[in-house]
Amino acid sequence: MWRQLTFPLRTRRYADNFHLKKTQKYGYKGERKGFILFFKPMGSERMEMRKRQMSVHQETVSGTQAQQGVGNRGSNACCFCWCCCCSCSCLTVRNQDDERTRRSSNEIRGHGIPNWEESPSPTLEDVYSWGQSFDKLMTTPAGRNAFREFLRTEFSEENMLFWMACEDLKKEASKNVIEEKARLIYEDYISILSPKEVSLDSRVREVINRNMLEPSQCTFDDAQLQIYTLMHRDSYPRFMNSAIYKNLLQSLSESPAES
Repeated sequence: MWRQLTFPLRTRRYADNFHLKKTQKYGYKGERKGFILFFKPMGSERMEMRKRQMSVHQETVSGTQAQQGVGNRGSNACCFCWCCCCSCSCLTVRNQDDERTRRSSNEIRGHGIPNWEESPSPTLEDVYSWGQSFDKLMTTPAGRNAFREFLRTEFSEENMLFWMACEDLKKEASKNVIEEKARLIYEDYISILSPKEVSLDSRVREVINRNMLEPSQCTFDDAQLQIYTLMHRDSYPRFMNSAIYKNLLQSLSESPAES
């Protein structure tokens, strides 16, 4: 808001019943027989008026900022200020909370799915059973390792990683750990921004979004089943005909003859 200043009025008479007065707010004002006309100041007078308005505005803004600064220092309240001139500790607390959350997420990720599951060497009977049933392949660590090695060659290992992460989530009992692991699974395998996003239809995604309001061990059950079915129908037949499976089967078949 501009402050209105009072200055002496200068009157010029141009004709009968017509006067031209200079005012600070409107410039020149002409009055004649009940009509009021306004004229903008020109030249140096217009510049002079502009300087006066700017000086008044700057004084008003400076006074307001000074009062706000005193008030903030006195109350030491959280001010949501994003600059470094603030005297409160809201930014420090926020940064500490973010760092604590990142540290917790990294710890959970660090204790997540290993690159290779520890398991005894498979026997010939084990490898034969993998060819008879996809369920038997997925229930043994050695079978999952062999299948993961094949999925890497097809750039679809994220399907197995997602399925294993869901299995790991079902083993948790702590509510806080469940919520954190569910969030990480969503970020790593469900989010469209993730490079490891798995292929899910819209119905399953809607179910996941509803379940994420209150995460539990069963949050991703529908998605896990869909990915399991996808690997069974799509990747498993190619695995049975792959060099990885055939070489493993051949090496175990030749071992007794060599000994």
